Amino acid sequence: MYENIKEESNQIFTELIEKANLKKGDLLVIGCSTSEIIGSKIGSDSQIDAAKALFDGFYPLLKEKGIYVAAQCCEHLGRALCIEREYAEKFLIPIVNVIPQPKAGGSLATTAYKTFENPVMVEYIKADAGIDIGGTLIGMHLKEVAVPLRLSVSKIGSANIICARTRPKFVGGERAVYDKDLI
Repeated sequence: MYENIKEESNQIFTELIEKANLKKGDLLVIGCSTSEIIGSKIGSDSQIDAAKALFDGFYPLLKEKGIYVAAQCCEHLGRALCIEREYAEKFLIPIVNVIPQPKAGGSLATTAYKTFENPVMVEYIKADAGIDIGGTLIGMHLKEVAVPLRLSVSKIGSANIICARTRPKFVGGERAVYDKDLI
C-alpha cells in the first residue's frame, strides 16, 4: 500500500509541476489528510507511514527542481505551515513556536518538520500553487487568483485531490493587452 502511495505521489507531483509551470524558487503548499488516503474520515486516523510514503514520492522531485514546500497543519494548529527557515527569512515571514505532531498538526506536517534541513513554523504564506489531498482546505494559503488544475489522476489512495496554480490579476478593461506567459 505505501509503495503505491509513493508512486502515485511522484506521478501526481510530476504532472502538477508541469501543469502549474512551477520553477526554481516557487512555493507549493500541500494540505494532506493521511486518514483520507487510507480510507478513513479526515482527522480520525493520522498515519505517519502514509505521510512518509507520500513525502518520499514528492520531496526529492521538488527539492531537485528548487521548489519550496509548505506543509499545512490541520485546524488544531490553526492551519499553520512548516517551511524551510531560508524561505521564511527571505520573505520576512514571522515564525511561530509550535512543533506539529500526528494528532495535532497532522502526519504530513510532522514528517516535513522532521525531514526539512531547517524547519520553522509560520501562520501564513502566499503560495504559487497547491495541492489539497483529502479536503484539507489550502485556499487561504494561495496567492489571490487561483486557477483550478485537472490532473490525469484524481486520488491518492482513497483521498480526492484538488490542485491549483495561481496567476497575476488582470487589471484594465476591454482595451488592455495581457502577457500570455503570465496567464
